[in-house]
Amino acid sequence: MTGRRDRTVLTTGANSGIGLATVLHLAGLGFRSVGSVRSEAKATEVAEAAASAGTSVDTVLLDVTDAERCAAVIEELRPWAVVNNAGYSGMGAIEDTTDEEARHQLETMVVAPMRLARLALPHMREAGEGRVVNISSIYGLTTTPFSGWYQACKHALEATSDALRLEVARDGVKVVLIEPGGFKTGIWKEFEEDVARHAGSNYEVGYQRTRTLLKLFMGFMGEPEGGAKAIGKALTVRSPRARYLVGPDAHAIAVGQPLIPTAIRDRIIRLVTGL
Repeated sequence: MTGRRDRTVLTTGANSGIGLATVLHLAGLGFRSVGSVRSEAKATEVAEAAASAGTSVDTVLLDVTDAERCAAVIEELRPWAVVNNAGYSGMGAIEDTTDEEARHQLETMVVAPMRLARLALPHMREAGEGRVVNISSIYGLTTTPFSGWYQACKHALEATSDALRLEVARDGVKVVLIEPGGFKTGIWKEFEEDVARHAGSNYEVGYQRTRTLLKLFMGFMGEPEGGAKAIGKALTVRSPRARYLVGPDAHAIAVGQPLIPTAIRDRIIRLVTGL
């Protein structure tokens, strides 16, 4: 535990969901756990959650799309590990998504994680060890309607993480992907907001059907602590796996998808979503 206290782990998007569960869990494991948030109000929420859990979590103000601030935070913390968790759903059909919206998703969930990893690598290399844990999704392995750009981000994060893992292995740096299925996080509130924003769309029937399906599935979703435990394992085992699927739905999709012909899968999804 003493050794872990000397190891700083930065987790982005730490004010709710898997991010909040992670900073609390890592603090409980003995790490110096630091969570990034985008406002003082959210920093207060993290501090209160940590106090309730009987532990201590530090926070830093950080918008991961701000390159200069990312550099300053990494230089200040010199983290042993970075957990790239910040992201949002950005639900919408390809036709309903503007270039600006797509770019912002890519910046937040692909460019920013790789930027933080890139900035941290010299410190990790100097120390002779370090870890980069990127929070992907089962959507990094599959694709469905109305979340195409979100899924594109997760597919890209999978590819860049695979490349980075090979590039830095000789330096003692481990790169790990966490691939959760459905979890009860704030991302579903964002989904509701996105549905309302696309009122009048040609895909409105599909949005409503998808929302209904998600509501039915909500009771079967896991708690964020499940994701946090997988992240904790990736940071504490000597030789972490390249990927950790989290949740029974994630395992089922990963196993079953290759067995279903694309034409049949497309037909089923179109029937379910009204496309």
